[in-house]
Amino acid sequence: MPAIEADAADLALLIEAAEEAGGIALRYARRGFRTTWKPDDSPVTEADMAVDAHLRARLLAARPGYGWLSEETPDGPERLAARRVFVVDPIDGTRAYAEGAKDWAHSLAVVEDGVPVAAVVLLPMHGRLYAAARGGGAALNGAPIRASRREEVAGAAVLAAKPALAPHHWTGGALPPFRRTFRSSLAYRLARVAEGADDAMLTLRPVWEWDVAAGALLVTEAGGAATDRRGAPARFNAAHPQLDGMVAGGAVQSPLRALLA
Repeated sequence: MPAIEADAADLALLIEAAEEAGGIALRYARRGFRTTWKPDDSPVTEADMAVDAHLRARLLAARPGYGWLSEETPDGPERLAARRVFVVDPIDGTRAYAEGAKDWAHSLAVVEDGVPVAAVVLLPMHGRLYAAARGGGAALNGAPIRASRREEVAGAAVLAAKPALAPHHWTGGALPPFRRTFRSSLAYRLARVAEGADDAMLTLRPVWEWDVAAGALLVTEAGGAATDRRGAPARFNAAHPQLDGMVAGGAVQSPLRALLA
């Protein structure tokens, strides 16, 4: 099957699976769920685990030759031998989900040879489904989207957590005069950049692949750029599945990243 057809077929599969995941998460949100805590003090809910189990069964049944990387599944070396790999965060923004907030997402990507080729970010509480396939552009609820064309850092809307504002991250210890905005889910931050609702996003700590793989494709297919904090291309399905931060945006991405120390 030609790559373009395989990417389109994988995108259709991801959309179906994401919508099913949304139904599961919403049912748990209505009826209640147990929350436990990981060793790193991050929460995990019954809904995270139920969505993960459903997605793994659903997606690998449809694509048995693909690898699997998910926040909620114990990792193993088998995926490294697969050319195509599902990279999934069953619920991105679990803390927000557990608190009853709306800004959580399902983040699903297919990565081929380290590069995302199909991606979906679904926000069930907002009714927003972002989708992209390699070379096919990005869309929100079926309508094409484009990243911001703003080039000036001053006044730009930049999605970032407060630790990213620390002076030592910036050249000369001077925080650029952008406007900080925030959403709990990294996948949602990237989706907002892809649709031009915000000009850029950045996270300067090491970031797990499942948080950003789908969103990175959304941004690049919307005409933007997504790199690590040093400007290296974002690559996925690494043996240790973390990136050195991420800076993503439309036209402002390069000038913003250039200001990092």
